[in-house]
Amino acid sequence: MNMRFNRELFSPQELKRMYGASAAAAENKAANDKKIRDVLDGTSDKMLLVVGPCSADREDSVIDYITRLRPLQDKVADKIVIVPRIYTNKPRTTGAGYKGMLHQPDPIADPDLFKGLVSIRKLHLRALEETGFSCADEMLYPENHLFLSDLLSYVAVGARSVEDQQHRLVASGLDIPVGMKNPTGGDLSVMMNSINAAQHGHSFIYRNWDVSSEGNPYAHAILRGYVDSHGTSHPNYHYEDLRRLADLYDEGSYKNPGVIVDCNHSNSGKKYLEQGRIAKEVLHSARSCDSVRRIFKGLMIESYIEDGSQKSGEHVYGCSITDPCLGWEKTERLILDLADLL
Repeated sequence: MNMRFNRELFSPQELKRMYGASAAAAENKAANDKKIRDVLDGTSDKMLLVVGPCSADREDSVIDYITRLRPLQDKVADKIVIVPRIYTNKPRTTGAGYKGMLHQPDPIADPDLFKGLVSIRKLHLRALEETGFSCADEMLYPENHLFLSDLLSYVAVGARSVEDQQHRLVASGLDIPVGMKNPTGGDLSVMMNSINAAQHGHSFIYRNWDVSSEGNPYAHAILRGYVDSHGTSHPNYHYEDLRRLADLYDEGSYKNPGVIVDCNHSNSGKKYLEQGRIAKEVLHSARSCDSVRRIFKGLMIESYIEDGSQKSGEHVYGCSITDPCLGWEKTERLILDLADLL
């Protein structure tokens, strides 16, 4: 094998013992889980808003950002359920570049996966203990979910992972909602097959165990746009796209049909300032059509303290080192505007 085994890491159980959640934190997570499930199964008519930095690059600014969300959530609690993004793993199309806090707890230092596991656990734990938010993360590595399973209320399976068998099987065994993104090439059948697989039970090998799952009735779609064979980005958030997705749900046998629209990535062409316009157009589409309204469950917005993005060595506090994000003042205004439109 062309691998060097550097050191053996601790188990998820050991890390949870080192950095355990309090009883109050566990109660908050359970309450957050229920609020999110209630939106996805139609018990609640509120909107989910998965919002936060493209990547969680440093603990201080991420906690600062999420702390700002707390009073804002209280203002819009009758209309919106906020699920902060703390994305600690970043997929890289070519394999090059910053791979997230799991790999590099210090984004300008060498990778250190031992420290990375501790760092991502501590970050999610601080968010829950200090703000009451149990957050969202991307399930880039399914075998790592157990390190955070008692802290997360939502996970997303990314556009590069949605066709992977292991992601689908592990998603089928989670007790929190899982959003399945459409693949980068835009084929919605791939996403729908992934949702179908995640909603059914399976037997498989997970972390050296023979396990069986019961299926996850809260697996749902995330539309994020796509890139064609010429490398051109195309959106899939328009009214016609949402109607098509509603038809696809109707053609199959799915539990809790739902979609969250990602307002950045290929839907915006990574033009982060377009996110507000896109969000409002999606709300208009949901108001205009019963079938779209039935499946529409929320939005995903990339937002941080400062507008835009920077290179990892520039040290601008609260500014993304991956995709450009909407700054805090614009984010706050947008969330209040969305609540007024709902």
